[in-house]
Amino acid sequence: MKFSEFVNAYIQIVGAGASIQDCAEILADAPGKNLLVADDPHHIQGILTLREIARALAAQAPPQVPAREFASTDFQRVLPGESLPETAEGSPAYWLVAESGRIIGVVSRARVSEQIHKGSLSVMRRMSIFLDSIYNPVVAIDAEGLVIFCNQSLAKVSGKNVEEILGKPIGDLFEDSQLIRIIRTGKAESTQKVSLGGKVYMTNRTPIFMGGRIVGATAVLQDISELEAISNELEHTRRISLELDAIIESSFDGIYVTDGEGRTLRVNKAYERTTGIRREDVVGRTMAELVERGFFNESVSMRVLENRKGESLVQKVKTGKTVMVTGTPIFDDQGEISLVVTNVRDVTELYNLQNELGRMEVLRTRYENELEQLRESAGAAPSVVIRSKKMKEVHELALRLARVDATVLVQGESGVGKEIFADLIHSNSPRKDKPFVKISCAAIPEQLLESELFGYEAGAFTGAKAKGKAGIFESADGGTIFLDEIGEMPLGLQAKLLRVLQDKKIMRVGANHSIDVDIRILAATNRDLSQMVDKGAFRNDLYFRLNVVPVVIPPLRERKEAIVNFAYHFLEKYNRKYGFAKQIAPDVLDILYDYDWPGNVRELENTVERMVVVTKGDVIEPADLPEKLRIAPKSGLAHALGGGSLKSALEGLEREILQQALETHGSTHKAAKALGINQSTVVRKLQRYGINPKKNNGD
Repeated sequence: MKFSEFVNAYIQIVGAGASIQDCAEILADAPGKNLLVADDPHHIQGILTLREIARALAAQAPPQVPAREFASTDFQRVLPGESLPETAEGSPAYWLVAESGRIIGVVSRARVSEQIHKGSLSVMRRMSIFLDSIYNPVVAIDAEGLVIFCNQSLAKVSGKNVEEILGKPIGDLFEDSQLIRIIRTGKAESTQKVSLGGKVYMTNRTPIFMGGRIVGATAVLQDISELEAISNELEHTRRISLELDAIIESSFDGIYVTDGEGRTLRVNKAYERTTGIRREDVVGRTMAELVERGFFNESVSMRVLENRKGESLVQKVKTGKTVMVTGTPIFDDQGEISLVVTNVRDVTELYNLQNELGRMEVLRTRYENELEQLRESAGAAPSVVIRSKKMKEVHELALRLARVDATVLVQGESGVGKEIFADLIHSNSPRKDKPFVKISCAAIPEQLLESELFGYEAGAFTGAKAKGKAGIFESADGGTIFLDEIGEMPLGLQAKLLRVLQDKKIMRVGANHSIDVDIRILAATNRDLSQMVDKGAFRNDLYFRLNVVPVVIPPLRERKEAIVNFAYHFLEKYNRKYGFAKQIAPDVLDILYDYDWPGNVRELENTVERMVVVTKGDVIEPADLPEKLRIAPKSGLAHALGGGSLKSALEGLEREILQQALETHGSTHKAAKALGINQSTVVRKLQRYGINPKKNNGD
């Protein structure tokens, strides 16, 4: 603000000899006029206003006293364009405003003080509105440390009203406030932490200067609670990371970590010790590259990435060590593999022991076969060959069932040995010294089956014996009856068989009275009786009566480990029968092992008997096999690739699958989608097998 804005131009020059009374009369007519006492207009001696007249009257000055004695000499000349002082304190009572050497008006200190006060109030009002509108809490104190200002944000976070805060010591608001120190030192401070309302704030503190001296201090707060929480979380994460590093490095087992692309991220010291491979040789390299360079024979991490599940394998490393590696995938929030963590354990000695055990197992099998042949040649040939785990369980079950008198239903494909199982039960049961009668329900015509089973009375039908005939049930009294192919029994006879099972009574054909029988029934079938019940081809009640203890004998293709033993068993049997001493070539045993044997043990026995009979030499060679075995497709990968090692078979099959997928779908992207693997995996494998995708597609 300029003096020109507040100048009072209502002035009058009076002579230096004018009296108080003269001046009082002038001012009585014009109270707002300023009288300038001067000898001439350029030499002002003082300023006289009603204020000075009032002072003269208060002093009881005579009316004729010269006015210059009471005129104010506390004045200062200024130009119209000069700015008003910031404060009226220390200012003259009047300012004479002169322009071009001529007095144009007067500005009183009272007038300036009033304007400064009004301006300060306006500024403070605007400043208060501004400070209340900002988010950051703001507080100001005076030189005594009392709060002279705070905005609404600070009042809100402190939980108090502004009125409750103003005039109170700053220590009541902040227990650890250092704002007083700013007044004492006069130096601003920044980034200092304080607590208020359960939150953490960063505060900037600044002294307030007025008239060159410190009259207070102000502080602006910034809420850093979230940043503080993040900082604490980062510190916590850092500590956990250090702890995990320590755990990984202290692990006795080797640990190998790759990313989702198979690139090595880290290995621990135990891995270096276990494998002899330095971490600097593998970190940063992909597993595909390391396998190609011969660091490993294969990678479990690559398997995990391809199959998206945990994998284990025995791995050989370039240092000659053999290790067991188990890879585990780590999935991110999108379900993609972000890491593969592999546990590595040295199994070199264990692997050597395993190979040694394998060799010993081969020897043991050979010795078992030789001993078995010796026993058989001595006339003590066993009736049952048990080699597989499944058949050991079946054999144990047969021995348990032999001790009880329950009905048994034996199920299995044709030729699996259901009759031998029934023999085993009877020969080890309390009825072993009693009759054991076997009958095939499918081998006897339907019209004769009833009379064979139940017998008949004299004259029961045309051609019947005059004295009648006892049936199989009567003949086997006290013993065991084996009903083979029970599924072929006519429905009419099923009802009579049910009565035998329930009441232990039979009735001959043509008789009118029943006969008590004490028999145990063993039944066998190669059909699904439950399906026959659903179709109405087999009685439901009879099925449940027979199925008290169901036994399922697995087909030979599910117990291939027994094939060689069976082959030797039958070879010795028929050598003894026909007076030969023939042997089987190893290649023949391989072919027998690979064949699926739809006729099961019976078909194998017939095949061995035929080879013993028709082979000209003393050694049965592949050429002596039946044609169906010589041209039979090999199982598994051998059929796919014609033999070789397991690794080469798998690689060959994988190459064919990739080639076919690429030809079928036209691009590596579509082929990868169809195969359920990543497109990068398809490209990498195509490169490995030398397949050019550009010949088939454009990607």
